[in-house]
Amino acid sequence: MLRNLSRAAAAAFLCLSGTAALADNPVHSYDLDNGMKILVKEDHRAPVVTSMVWYKVGSSYEHDGQTGLSHALEHMMFKGTDKHPPGEFSKIIAANGGRENAFTSRDFTAYFQNLEKGRLEISLELEADRMRHLKILDDEFAKEIQVVIEERRMRTEDEPEALTSERFNAAAHVTSPYHNPVIGWMTDLDQMTADDIRSWYQTWYAPNNATLVVAGDVNPEEVYRLAKKHFGPLQPSVLPKSKLRTEVEQKGERRITVKAPAELPYLIMGYQTPVIPVTDDNMEPYALAVLSSILDGGNSARFAKRLVREQQVAASVGTGYDSFSRLDSLFLIEGNPAQGKTIAELEKAIRAEIKRLQSDLVNTDELARVKAQVVASKVYEKDSVFYQAMQIGSLITQGYDWKLGDQYADKIQQVTAEQIRDVARKYLTDDRLTVAVLDPQPLDGKRPGHSGAANMPLR
Repeated sequence: MLRNLSRAAAAAFLCLSGTAALADNPVHSYDLDNGMKILVKEDHRAPVVTSMVWYKVGSSYEHDGQTGLSHALEHMMFKGTDKHPPGEFSKIIAANGGRENAFTSRDFTAYFQNLEKGRLEISLELEADRMRHLKILDDEFAKEIQVVIEERRMRTEDEPEALTSERFNAAAHVTSPYHNPVIGWMTDLDQMTADDIRSWYQTWYAPNNATLVVAGDVNPEEVYRLAKKHFGPLQPSVLPKSKLRTEVEQKGERRITVKAPAELPYLIMGYQTPVIPVTDDNMEPYALAVLSSILDGGNSARFAKRLVREQQVAASVGTGYDSFSRLDSLFLIEGNPAQGKTIAELEKAIRAEIKRLQSDLVNTDELARVKAQVVASKVYEKDSVFYQAMQIGSLITQGYDWKLGDQYADKIQQVTAEQIRDVARKYLTDDRLTVAVLDPQPLDGKRPGHSGAANMPLR
């Protein structure tokens, strides 16, 4: 699960390399008078376009007792306006040969359409309409919140590893809003009302809290003209000042056990770590990103080579580290012990690999191989206009300059073996560690769950 999440997160949040192709196609930036930002990335390799509207609101903006609002509103955004009744948005996009969906995370909510380049105005007209004119009817909400509750039941309650991951995050984050699951706690979903959703929509869905990102075979000036036509007349809102709720300093190891029907035991270890800062030029997050790939960068990485194939203590083991987010987060390690091995043996083997990183410098060949892998993955991501738009939108919505994307590969190349050893010594310590263990209980005829945490649920 975590390794898949790590790949997805890398595609979503890490950034493009500064190659010639990227330099040849810069991002064009515009601002509408109502405060909405427009970012356009030209890519003329195919006659397609991805259009995304990003809102600067996600689960980390929610408070206790009202968790899940951002994700539930995402569902309701497909319930129609006066111009377009429920379901018509998706029918129009499909009738024009397009695909559309949405996603909610801790730090943002976004809506996208993939279309033939000549159909871009259709998506802009529809998105502008529902940005300010959504109809949230009581009966539609009553039906849709049951869909969300069932989604939570399927993705978390009935999935032992996802359930463990959720409880782990709640234990690792005490004062940070990352404590709460994106989909919300079940008790909050049960008590959520249509008025709650209306209030959340009216507070956060406004042009001065949104960014339109368009990538593909487009003319930037034409995109700006269309955006101004459809989004320009929308009135801005007075946005609330969101106070940062940072994590309290951890004073020692935390450890929890989750008992749930399951076939296999499961281990998650998470260390409190920084992310790339918005302003400072701190190399530590880049060193942590390279460290993550040293442990879990394919079949030749240390975890796969030593813990899975040589020691045969792990059936699977992986890492996860997101360099970009609104608040500091975690360096994660997760895995299942091999048959006949215990959680304790797996954790001991993982700790031995961490100790080795803290005492010995990574050799030159291994460091060069890992850097090449990281840079290559950034180049491959450029094959998709969707991910180009995704990377730009996620950066700007989390408070970063989108130009950081151009610098990421160069920063990775600057990481030294000494910096990797230093961040391992500084951050991968017991005082920063939270451990969660899934203790499998009898299935009693229940279907065993499959991995699939709901950190970024799709409709």
